[in-house]
Amino acid sequence: MAQLLFLVHRLPYPPNKGDKVRSYHLLKHLAARHSVHLGTFIDDPDDEQYLPVVQGLCASVHASRLHPRRARLGSLSGLLRNEPLTLAYYRDAALDAWVQRLKRAGQVDGVLVFSSSMAQYALGLDLPLWVDFVDVDSAKWTDYAGKHRWPMSWLYRREGRQLLGYERDVATQARCSFFATEKETEMFRGLAPESAARVAPICNGVDFDYFAPSDERPTPFAAGELPLVFTGAMDYWPNIDAVSWFATEMLPALRQRWPALRFHIVGRNPAPAVQALAGEHVNVTGTVDDVRPWLQHAVAVVAPLRLARGIQNKVLEAMAMARPVVAASVCAEAIDATPGRHLLSADSPEDYVNALGTLLAHPAQARQLGQAARLQVEIAYGWPGQLAALDQHLAGLAGPRQAA
Repeated sequence: MAQLLFLVHRLPYPPNKGDKVRSYHLLKHLAARHSVHLGTFIDDPDDEQYLPVVQGLCASVHASRLHPRRARLGSLSGLLRNEPLTLAYYRDAALDAWVQRLKRAGQVDGVLVFSSSMAQYALGLDLPLWVDFVDVDSAKWTDYAGKHRWPMSWLYRREGRQLLGYERDVATQARCSFFATEKETEMFRGLAPESAARVAPICNGVDFDYFAPSDERPTPFAAGELPLVFTGAMDYWPNIDAVSWFATEMLPALRQRWPALRFHIVGRNPAPAVQALAGEHVNVTGTVDDVRPWLQHAVAVVAPLRLARGIQNKVLEAMAMARPVVAASVCAEAIDATPGRHLLSADSPEDYVNALGTLLAHPAQARQLGQAARLQVEIAYGWPGQLAALDQHLAGLAGPRQAA
């Protein structure tokens, strides 16, 4: 049984947003095989209540409190240091001191870093290092630059450039670097050819026992309406852009033919731009106790993301709930699924209107698509199967935990 240091930029519980879904299942998987020391941040006061759950999985936990507004201001010091702002955002003396104490006490055999921002605590420890980049974050910031005006375009472009240099440096010091899709893996190999031989995909999974239809789950929708659903953290800019685009460019055309249609935006922390969409034909829920009723009883689930990196958990979860999904082609391409058989893909507003119109006009076809989606998720996206690749990389560190 190895003593493994796991460094994560956000408390990996509850698994209610994309990065936390992946980091939680990583933690759960690692804790069943190794003694895990978790270093992390709590950036939402509501997550304090879940700290005991995480402590129950780990040998030790250090969770620094992060105040987003204060951290954003502090991150500007990166401009003076000529470094990525992301590093300054997540820089914390108490966490660094805790890591150093573990190292001096000989309590760490190896380190797994989740997201490039946490690598700053691992470099220089002279320990076996693995890095789960998840996505090529530097490319995300560069993509953002093209969607914003100056000065934010300049700031995002700078962050993309600076962060890529840091990602490359980290990857040269890691035994292996992981990404959530083959496409992201290949992108990084091209951006960092010096580390191409030490880069591998570890795809996301989905808990398809949890995300499963149930006859006992009541609908949250009004009788007679045709509910379309989008799920996600609604303070995340790509999600804000996606629902704003759908509500203004696609929904009016769909409602001309299907007046009972209503668009439900389901997710925590809706930004002002999202709240402004709320009205007779758009419902903004905010945080919900359980997303599954909203997925299960939707006539279709949409994922019209114009900026997307890696695999989208929202798509896998909707597929697991046996719902017909219409997703951006970039999202569909990241999934081991066949457009037209397991989900529908779209790019332009006309694509979305036509695809959803087909599903609404042919309910039997929509049900068949959802059933095929569920079956494909069961075949291809169980978490144990996805994370078996990680075990192979860590095999030289220590064997599995011995049974009592």
